Amino acid sequence: MILGGLFDLDSKIKRVEEINNLMLDSSFWDDRASSEKLVSELKHDKNIIDNINNLESKINSNIDMLNDVKDSDTEMLLLIEDEYHDINKLIDKATLDTYLSGEYDNSNAIMEIHAGAGGTESCDWALMLYRMYTRYASCNGYTITELDKQDGEEAGIKSVLFQVNGPLAYGYLKHEKGVHRLVRISPFDANKRRHTSFAAVDVMPEIDDNIDVEINDNDIRVDIYRSSGPGGQGVNTTDSAVRITHIPTGIVVTCQNERSQIRNKEKALEVLKGKLLLLEKEKQDEKINGIKGEQLSNGWGSAKRSYVLCPYTLVKDNNSGYESSNVSGILNGEIEEMLEFGIKE
Repeated sequence: MILGGLFDLDSKIKRVEEINNLMLDSSFWDDRASSEKLVSELKHDKNIIDNINNLESKINSNIDMLNDVKDSDTEMLLLIEDEYHDINKLIDKATLDTYLSGEYDNSNAIMEIHAGAGGTESCDWALMLYRMYTRYASCNGYTITELDKQDGEEAGIKSVLFQVNGPLAYGYLKHEKGVHRLVRISPFDANKRRHTSFAAVDVMPEIDDNIDVEINDNDIRVDIYRSSGPGGQGVNTTDSAVRITHIPTGIVVTCQNERSQIRNKEKALEVLKGKLLLLEKEKQDEKINGIKGEQLSNGWGSAKRSYVLCPYTLVKDNNSGYESSNVSGILNGEIEEMLEFGIKE
């Protein structure tokens, strides 16, 4: 095995067998916290094993072609060269995946974008971010499930809630959480002045049914209403949209894009569980670090990342230190390099 030693594959295969055997025990779920960590570890290791096995197959196939090809067969040599570059990219990806061993990294990601202050400008910016993430997802083998969307008064969106489905989706996207700032010449300003817009991005893992997050029925308020489309038009003939308010924390989750009220409620509860889980984790992290957490406002001075289109072009992530002048490419979904930089940091 060519890559087995590099990625310590034998120990991962052995560990997968150990966890599978542990899961056969009827008492496996007695200790929820411990069992959830083991299941997360199992998913992560199995994903790495599958990726390495696929890589091994590609490498062996390339070696066979290289052994059989003649020096005069230019077309085949070019094909092998392309395969070689693809393999290098896959090796880089497999190496990066080893960084993603967090408890929920292998989960689907649920993302939420809210336009900041600024009316149409910020609503348009929120839509641009949504397009950036959907483009990234479609180009990297992920699928998008839109759960809720509130359109802007004139353009763009006030908010959107959506799920990114695929291996390690949460691991790759979790660092996108924060305030995103855009500086540009406004397409909505007749005087072509420069404007600054803000939007907040939240990211949480999809919570597995096996993960127990307790929500007391007395702590939530459930409101049912008619789903709305652009311009406030009703899109359903029945009241199927659901809004759940968690009274102790003030967290509000809405879902209207499922086909029934029951499914909208189930999905809204699932999202609420994810938010509560991360809220509890943040509280624990604050205790460990001995600091008091501060919720940054969705405005000046609090941006995680800035996207500047005028007077120069620059994307700068204030958390990881990543910088790029390829603003148009990034806004078109080419964010792999930026995500990888953040993960390695």
